[in-house]
Amino acid sequence: MIHMNAIIFPGQGSQKVGMARALFESSASCRALFAQADEILGYDLGALCFDGPEERLTNTFYAQPALLTVGVAAWNSARENGLTANMTAGHSLGEYAALVAANVLSFQAAMTLVKRRAELMANAPSGTMAAIIGLPDDAINRVLDIAQGSGIVVAANYNSPGQIVVSGEEAAVESAMREAKTCGAKMAVRLPVSGAFHSPLMRAAGAEMKTLIDAAPFQNADFAVYPNTTARATTEADELRSALTKQMTSTVRWTETVRAMIADGATSFYELGAGKVLVGLVKRIDKSVAVESSET
Repeated sequence: MIHMNAIIFPGQGSQKVGMARALFESSASCRALFAQADEILGYDLGALCFDGPEERLTNTFYAQPALLTVGVAAWNSARENGLTANMTAGHSLGEYAALVAANVLSFQAAMTLVKRRAELMANAPSGTMAAIIGLPDDAINRVLDIAQGSGIVVAANYNSPGQIVVSGEEAAVESAMREAKTCGAKMAVRLPVSGAFHSPLMRAAGAEMKTLIDAAPFQNADFAVYPNTTARATTEADELRSALTKQMTSTVRWTETVRAMIADGATSFYELGAGKVLVGLVKRIDKSVAVESSET
């Protein structure tokens, strides 16, 4: 059997104080990457990642550049230690690290985009998100149909079977949470986020990001990338650019993405970056594949 490695990068919510400290201390390439990030951002990212404070690191404005840097640093280290990639994907923000790993974007180009993305999302219009646990996809669609009577609310993330995040206006998200519980959801819980990400409320921010992404230097990928918006493989620069421009307002199709990677031959998944969120999601999507995180 041919072994194929899928490299996956987590998104916002995975950040934690102390992340990448050991890597920074042991790896010259990691230290160089953090120095490059500091130059683009104008502050000491390493100090924030390693020492916090947690409240600042959790802020969207800082969390996104930090997670991009930690993800790329983990990839550089893994590659230096012999890990090869046959395909890659990232969850929401993690898609930027995946594009760097596949040589679609340079780290500098990706960080320049993520710096602005973080600013836009930190200042997003009021709205919220909630995780709904324990309902099948078709039941979620019924929940959303009813909740949309209270305002804008959409499915933002299909994370794994039975774990879906909804996003939109506060009243409509609250309505979706109530309706989900009525339909038998095990849990419906608000997420600690500053806006309604991956929803139509991000349209203005998405339009600005489109302008920046259209001007960014994309190249064809070295190996297959699975964008959030399509959940199918491509190496074409134009397709990857187009998918990324839609990402801010579109659903993260993570369950479909992982299944597509497995259908295309992935036998081992490696989550590179902070935390082990994606390890858990992949195991829930398909127990037959091997999954590891850079934490272990």
